[in-house]
Amino acid sequence: MPDNAISYIRAVLQLKCPHCRKGFLFRTRNPYQLNHTLDMHAHCPVCGQKTELETGFWYGTGYVSYGLSVALSGFNLAWYWILFGISWKDNSILYWLLINAAIVLIAMPYLMRLSRVLYLSLFVHFDPHATQCTSIADRATSN
Repeated sequence: MPDNAISYIRAVLQLKCPHCRKGFLFRTRNPYQLNHTLDMHAHCPVCGQKTELETGFWYGTGYVSYGLSVALSGFNLAWYWILFGISWKDNSILYWLLINAAIVLIAMPYLMRLSRVLYLSLFVHFDPHATQCTSIADRATSN
């Protein structure tokens, strides 16, 4: 796998800015502080990239979050089926549904953040030469 792809995957999983891949987009690093799960900086602290590109930009992340949840559920189904087997006769599918619901519920704060980073990376592309804006006034004039 090329270094650029590895760098992208690492930056996305660490919830970093897709433009510079260095700055953390969220105000708190812990997604399980539920009252601050989606609190983001207005601009990347490293390169100054605006995070909300337009009003209502984050509505699209619902689709990304849904896709991530479905993918996680599919993965949970695969490992559960391999380890325990699934059958309607012994209600094991109901046990899988309960286990899957718990896992998806526990992972949801991270998945919501991950969906925002993935969605933003669809519109903002990596610049290896991204540098920090010199002041807040420069950020205001560049927008």
